[in-house]
Amino acid sequence: MSSMLDRVLAHPEVQRLSQALAEHPGARIDIPDPLRRAAVAVILRLGDAGTLELLLIKRAEFAGDPWSGHVALPGGRREDTDVSATATAIRETMEETAIDLARDGRLLGALDELQPIAPSLPPIVIAPFVFVAMSTVVIARSREVADAFWVPLAALRDPDSAREIELQLLTGPRRVRSFGYGSHEIWGLTERILSRLLETLQGGALARS
Repeated sequence: MSSMLDRVLAHPEVQRLSQALAEHPGARIDIPDPLRRAAVAVILRLGDAGTLELLLIKRAEFAGDPWSGHVALPGGRREDTDVSATATAIRETMEETAIDLARDGRLLGALDELQPIAPSLPPIVIAPFVFVAMSTVVIARSREVADAFWVPLAALRDPDSAREIELQLLTGPRRVRSFGYGSHEIWGLTERILSRLLETLQGGALARS
C-alpha cells in the first residue's frame, strides 16, 4: 500500500499541489454552529496512463434534496460524532463510495471554504479537502450515489470544457459556469471547488475566474 501511495505522491503535480496547500492553507469561514458545516473530498489518483484523475459522483435523485441529481464531490454534512471537518470528508466518502481514505489515501491539504450562492440552498459552509488515493481503490456506490467516475485533470484543463450553460431552476432560468465532461455538466459548488483546485495547481488566477 505504501509504495502505491508513494508513486502518486511522487507525481510532480501532486508535489507542487502539496507544497502550495502547505504554504497557503485554505481560508476558513467562521460560523458558530458546527452542524452548519459540511466537507467534501477532492480525491486524486494516477490513471492507467500515469496521469492524474479526479473522482466525481452523480447524486441520486430524491424529492426535496436541493442537490438531487447533481455531479458532485463525495461529502456531506458534519455529524456530532465527527471530531473534525477532515473526519467528515473521510466518513462521507466511505459511506458514499466505500473508499477508505484513512487507509488507502493521504491528505494533502485544504482549499478555501465556501458557501452556496443561491438563496434557495441551505446556509452551510463547505470545507474541501484534497486527498490522493491508491490507483487500486474500488468504488461501491451507496443508494445516495447514482454514478461515480474518474475524470482526467487534463479534461478539465481543456479550454473547450469551460463554458456557460443555462439551467432551468426552481427560481427560474439561470446562466452558470460549467465544466463539460462527456454527458455531464459540472457546475455550482463543484465547479467553484475544481476551478480553485486548477488555480492552485497553476499557481495563479484562472482566466475564467
